[in-house]
Amino acid sequence: MFHDFINLLYPSVCHICEAELLKNEEIICTSCLHDLPVTRYHLDNENPVKKVFYGRVKIEKATALLHFRKKAGVQQLIHDLKYRGHKEIGVYFGKWIGTELAENPEFRSIDIVLPVPLHKSKLKQRGYNQVEEFGREIAKKLNIPYYDDILLKVNATQTQTLKGRISRWGKIEETLCIQNPEKAAGKHILIVDDLVTTGATLEACAHKVLEIPGTKVSVATIAITD
Repeated sequence: MFHDFINLLYPSVCHICEAELLKNEEIICTSCLHDLPVTRYHLDNENPVKKVFYGRVKIEKATALLHFRKKAGVQQLIHDLKYRGHKEIGVYFGKWIGTELAENPEFRSIDIVLPVPLHKSKLKQRGYNQVEEFGREIAKKLNIPYYDDILLKVNATQTQTLKGRISRWGKIEETLCIQNPEKAAGKHILIVDDLVTTGATLEACAHKVLEIPGTKVSVATIAITD
């Protein structure tokens, strides 16, 4: 009754079309959910996400749940997650892709989940790492640990959007460090992020993690740009 009363005062709305959500709907209305551009890339190990990293860094498995297109629903969802404090979006997509990965033998060898890290200054400013809940839910579905104290960002960087991939990769890797390597030694590690575009950030993270003896790296994101 209390939940119904709260919903009466502050009804939950779809993050895409802003229609009021029904009781059986969560985050996204049924209509918008059916329109989401799902990739199914976890079923194809030679998919476009993995191809982003060819010749750059060894990635075992790679996937993204959705296609990202500007001025479309996925962009709104990523924006709400990243800049408007809606961490429940990360939970929603983490449960979704985590369930699918848990049913796929190709991903059952993963041992731990790591998020792409934020520098403490940006973490303080934003109040949270937008991929934290996404990664935690994937780890729960795979029944493996989630660690945010292994791959760290120790220096803040200016936005790298307009720089070339090679320049971006070098700058990003310089800001990363490894802590508590014993937790990851000999493990197959899934690095998670919200979005893959050029792949420079995930590439730098993978290179840094692969410095730990015996590690293998896979990646998973909420979306990939077309």
